Amino acid sequence: MIFQRVIGRFRSMAESMFEKAVDFNLENIKKLAELNSDAKFIDLGCDDGAITLAIAEKIKTKDIFGVEIAEKKAKLAEERGVATYKFDLNGAFDLPSDYFDVVHANQVIEHLTNSDNFLSEIYRILKLGGYAVISTENASSWCNVFSSLMGWQIFSLTNFSKKRSGIGNPLSLHAEMELIDYWGHVRIYNIRGLKEYLDAYNFKIENIAGAGYFPFPAWFGNVDKTHSHFMTFKIRK
Repeated sequence: MIFQRVIGRFRSMAESMFEKAVDFNLENIKKLAELNSDAKFIDLGCDDGAITLAIAEKIKTKDIFGVEIAEKKAKLAEERGVATYKFDLNGAFDLPSDYFDVVHANQVIEHLTNSDNFLSEIYRILKLGGYAVISTENASSWCNVFSSLMGWQIFSLTNFSKKRSGIGNPLSLHAEMELIDYWGHVRIYNIRGLKEYLDAYNFKIENIAGAGYFPFPAWFGNVDKTHSHFMTFKIRK
């Protein structure tokens, strides 16, 4: 009983810090977006469109597109004014080549079984000189390193099963998560790995931002990006 109470308190604290890291990560994303009122902007994995519109506001564009596989979320995005496509990002994108000025994907690449296709298709749909902002969790964050040292599943990879959430880590934030097929994490990257992966697809890396640095404030992630919980790459074609 005492152990369960301690675990509960730690999880509650971790959830609060995680939410702050999520908010700071969004600020990093918006800072990397460039002002361009003529930009054609697409959000891959746009959910209900709320974050899509926040980024579009920073860009100052009204030419806003999104891709979302969940029907209910896609409908909400449409109602918000996002021109939404519904297809699986593991396959060929039903989008024109050399068309978009800005591509955004926040917490998407770690869910995909075919990330090679994902990066190849992003490169294809971007105009020459266009850029993408890709954000994902970091396998080398201190909380993941600590979990590994304890012999636990790393925090970022406890939701890989369709049978049960929060596997292998007693502090997992995914323990109470609803089981949905496309929400499972497939692979988690670190900064060097993602750098080399993006380079393999001929992207030029312009900037990297970090957010989350448990148990310290979220902004510490921009001081030591190698061990931040979220990492965000700005890449150009």
